[in-house]
Amino acid sequence: MALKDLFSGKNSSKGSGDHDMPIPAPGTQQGRAGGLSRLLSKEKPARVDLGEREKAEFEQESDIIVSRIEKHRATEHGIGRLFRHPVRVITEKPLKSLYVTVPVALAFFILGITYIIRDYGLSALFISSAVDDIAVFAILIVSIPLAILDFRESWRTRHIEEALPNFYRDLAGMNDSGMTLPNAVHLVAQSDYSTLTPYVRRLDNEMSWNTTFIDAIQRFRARLSTPLTDRSIDLIAKASKAGGDVSEVLRAAAKDSYEFISLQTERRNNMLIYVVIVFISFLVFVFVIYILVTTFLSVMATAGSAASGTSAGAQFGGSINLSLYTRIFTHAALIQGFFSGLVAGQMGEGRVVAGLKYSIVMLLIAWIMFRFFV
Repeated sequence: MALKDLFSGKNSSKGSGDHDMPIPAPGTQQGRAGGLSRLLSKEKPARVDLGEREKAEFEQESDIIVSRIEKHRATEHGIGRLFRHPVRVITEKPLKSLYVTVPVALAFFILGITYIIRDYGLSALFISSAVDDIAVFAILIVSIPLAILDFRESWRTRHIEEALPNFYRDLAGMNDSGMTLPNAVHLVAQSDYSTLTPYVRRLDNEMSWNTTFIDAIQRFRARLSTPLTDRSIDLIAKASKAGGDVSEVLRAAAKDSYEFISLQTERRNNMLIYVVIVFISFLVFVFVIYILVTTFLSVMATAGSAASGTSAGAQFGGSINLSLYTRIFTHAALIQGFFSGLVAGQMGEGRVVAGLKYSIVMLLIAWIMFRFFV
């Protein structure tokens, strides 16, 4: 091929019968190379005008997507969330269980009293021990779920707060090494912080979607929802927003959290002896009542009934109603056990609700003692 033929766009091969093939102008290549050049070019794509049909279909699809989003949001708040996740809503906070257990306990108590009155008459309310059994089971229906949920929540809170100092300390160390807070969070999220680990990893996931550190840490605080995290994380968020030295604030939060956990553990250990004293005093009280009922009162009632036919019957306690005294002592033991447990919870953990687990144990001890052994 001659050089002039190359520039003229002609092929000089003989006997091929080729036609003249012009060289395409720059930027007008066709095929795969042309598509690649258009892809890499910075020119804006051509505007596509949609017809009326396409616009209607697009608006219809947009309305469907928006309605689904609104429906999902409605199920995440208020009554819609209750219908979609009833167990989660009821169990996320211990006191919310009362919305279910209190009506169930009242229904159980009313139905039980109704059956007793129907079968034995109204006087059975004053002489039958079945009323006491129904009352005890109604109290247990309310107390057991609340005690279990409160114990689970206190266990979660304690383990989260115990892991906070290490988390703050590691985050401050990474920030001191020159890392930004999102990178530091991403690195410490690979570590193990016991119960705190899933919350830290969710914090890292939120920041990986370009969520600001302040917004992500505030959501992190709302999910943890403990007194210690509310105080420390709010301080960290304000320091980050003000542009101060976040590393120093993280170290201060770590030190404060460690001292708080240490004081709380020391208080719990020191008050444990008083919880034991409450248990022992209740057991002594029940034992004394048991001996009083099974020995003294029963002997006095037997001797009085034997001498009731004589003139000296009144002197031997012939008028003693043993079942009445037994029921009075039963009520005293049940009340003593329930409220002693609440006092033990207040003394041992600083919360009355924390004493429900002790109340349940003492209530069952008193009920079993007087129901099966007296």
